[in-house]
Amino acid sequence: MGRLKVVTVGTVVVAVSATMSGCTSGNDDSQGKDPKVAAAVKASAAAAVQANLIKTKTAAAAKVKANELGQVPVLMYHRIVDKPGNQDDRTPEQFRTELERLAAEDYVAVTAAEYVTGRMDIPAGKHPVVLTFDDSSPSQFELDGTGAPKPNTAVAILQDVAQRHPGFRGVGTFYVTRDMFGKTTPEERAQVLLWLVGKGYDIGNHTHDHLSLRGKPEKTVNAEVAKGHRLITSLINAVPVTIALPYGNQPNTKEWALKGTSGDVSYNYGGVFLAGYTPAMSPFNKKFDPLGIPRIRSMDKKGDCARFCSVAWLDWLKANADERYTSDGDAKTVAYPKFKAPFMLMSFAGRSLPY
Repeated sequence: MGRLKVVTVGTVVVAVSATMSGCTSGNDDSQGKDPKVAAAVKASAAAAVQANLIKTKTAAAAKVKANELGQVPVLMYHRIVDKPGNQDDRTPEQFRTELERLAAEDYVAVTAAEYVTGRMDIPAGKHPVVLTFDDSSPSQFELDGTGAPKPNTAVAILQDVAQRHPGFRGVGTFYVTRDMFGKTTPEERAQVLLWLVGKGYDIGNHTHDHLSLRGKPEKTVNAEVAKGHRLITSLINAVPVTIALPYGNQPNTKEWALKGTSGDVSYNYGGVFLAGYTPAMSPFNKKFDPLGIPRIRSMDKKGDCARFCSVAWLDWLKANADERYTSDGDAKTVAYPKFKAPFMLMSFAGRSLPY
C-alpha cells in the first residue's frame, strides 16, 4: 500500500512516493526520517534560495546599469613638480584637480594588480580607475622627518584627496627603477617600499635601468626584466604582478616581457602596460590583452592631447557612459547587459551575471 507525499519549499514542490510497511493507525512518522526525502527537501530549499539570490543580484545590477565588460581608464603619471620640464610632468595643482574630478565622477582608485587579476572590489555604480606612476621620482613619494609623505608629492596629494572623499581610495601603482625615489641604500629603499605596500599601494616592475626593450634579443630582454624584478623582491616580501615597459616599447616577441627567466630569477606577470593612449578593456572582456595594456597620459586638451590624453578621455567616458566599466558592487560576479554576452571572457563564465 502506498501514497504520495507532497512537500512544499518556497515556490518549489517536491512529490515523494512513500511505501508503507503495513496498516498503521495513520501516524507515519518514519517518512519524516527518510534520508531521500530529507535530501530532496534540502536540495529544493537550496535551489530556491539560490534562484532568489540571483534574481536579487540581477535586479541590483540592472538598477545601477552595471557594465563590468566596459572600459577602464589607466592613467599614467611621471613627475609632479611646480615647474614642468616636459609634456609628462604635472604640477601639484593639476594633479589634485584631476583626482578631485575622478572622485566627483564616481571613480574609485584600484591598483594595477587588482585590475589585471579581476579583483576590483568597488561599490555598486562606481567606476574603477588605475593610477600608475613611472620612474619612481622623489616628486611622487618622499617621507619627511615625521614619517609622513612630504607635502605636494603625489602620495601626499592622493592621501589628502582620499581623506576628503573616503570612497575614492588612496591607492595606486608605482613602477620603480634603480632610481627608487632618489634613495641609494637598501635600508632607505626598503623603508619607502614597505611604507607604500603597508598603505595598500602596489609596486610594479619598470626594469632596472629603464632601457628600451625594442629590437633586443630574448636573452637581453629577460635579463633587463629579471634585474628589475630582483630589485623589488630583494627589498620587500612582495612579488610584482605587472610590468610597465620603458617608453612603452614592446620587445620583438611580446611574450618575452610577460614571462621569462634569467639566471636564478623567473617572472610571470599578469599584465604588461604600455605608454598610451586609450582606455583599457575590462579584464573580463574578450578584447583584454595582457600583453599590451594601454594607458592614458595625464594632460589637458591641447595639441595631440585634444583627443588622446586624460582630460579628453575622461570627457569621452562621461559622455559615453554605456562604454565605461560600472560595478555591480559584488566582486564575486561579473555583471553586464545581456546583449554584451558575446564579449564575456569564458574563463570568468562562472561569475557571469547578465541582466
